[in-house]
Amino acid sequence: MKANCWMGRGEVEVRDVPDPRILNGHDAVVRVTSTAICGSDLHLYDGFVPTMKKGDILGHEFMGEVVEVGPDVRNLHVGDRAVVPFPIACGRCAACELGLYSVCENTNPNAGLAEKLLGHSPAGIFGYSHMLGGYPGGQAEYARVPFADVGPIKIEDGLADEQVLFLSDILPTGWMGAEMCEIKPGDVIAVWGAGPVGQFAVAGAYLMGADQVVCIDRFAYRLRIAERAGATALDYEEVDVREALLDLTAGRGPDACIDAVGMEAHYANPALYAYDRTKQATRLETDRPYALREAIMNCRNGGIVAVIGLYAGFLDKFPMGAVMNRSLTLKAGQCHVQRYLKPLLARIREGDIDPSFVITHRLPLDEAPRGYRLFRDKQDECNKIVLTP
Repeated sequence: MKANCWMGRGEVEVRDVPDPRILNGHDAVVRVTSTAICGSDLHLYDGFVPTMKKGDILGHEFMGEVVEVGPDVRNLHVGDRAVVPFPIACGRCAACELGLYSVCENTNPNAGLAEKLLGHSPAGIFGYSHMLGGYPGGQAEYARVPFADVGPIKIEDGLADEQVLFLSDILPTGWMGAEMCEIKPGDVIAVWGAGPVGQFAVAGAYLMGADQVVCIDRFAYRLRIAERAGATALDYEEVDVREALLDLTAGRGPDACIDAVGMEAHYANPALYAYDRTKQATRLETDRPYALREAIMNCRNGGIVAVIGLYAGFLDKFPMGAVMNRSLTLKAGQCHVQRYLKPLLARIREGDIDPSFVITHRLPLDEAPRGYRLFRDKQDECNKIVLTP
């Protein structure tokens, strides 16, 4: 089969690789009908996530037709359409029983690698380094799905792939970011990052009852999409973000702030940007935390900072003094996707949200290398790419 493979920093290649097969009774094999390039895939592409190996199959946002199931899989049958969540979860451990699927205790066979960097291991993730399991991803013609009796959700109606594909990751991730804000009527929410996750966080915050959502980015085309979702847009290269947020909130700051940017954040101040960029490039820190710093410093006293942008390890100049002295609550996590699949699918069916609004580019799988360049370099106003094998 054909699959998009990581070949080194800044290089991916569509190669012929062996077809996946059932390895465990709880496995399924899916013929991928749609897959996507995620913003967090760019962290792998740019070489900032350790333990990648040449030839690793990328991709953790995918769906398709079930073509084979193991004997212990009762919820799926050959011919079913299914969306596959990006965290692999057993459904039986203490974490899964609490609904914390992205920190499943049983699905990362390389937990020892993750423990060295993270303290304890999260769940295994499709196509996202050997530190997180070394599982082949879904930017391929076929994919093996471990614990298929727990993860995938069957799509039984006529909804198009593009309406449900993002249940795999970015729709529930944005939704969880908004949920962590504990939104009450009248709240003002600020979202750093107007990429697809940030756009879904904006939509989710409004569906949860926010009075106003402010979205902060520097790319006009992404801010326009956030505005169509109802956000007040701030271009941080054109305005002073702190002054603008104070003006919008009568001097208090937002009630909650969402970091939907993560480890490769950009900053308007060239000197400060160069500082963290140099430290990251020389591996003296793993993450550039501009968005996180700014979210913390601008959140109102007693407010909530929700972190859904990906961070890989260690960062510099973290404003812990602001968190402690101003009674801020910091929440973070990879999305527990399985928790949100059914309620968000119901929202899609009821017409509350059509996630396809984030898509700007559709490409065949063979053009995945061009897609990665388009997405990383923000060419052709690229917001989200769907690949078709």
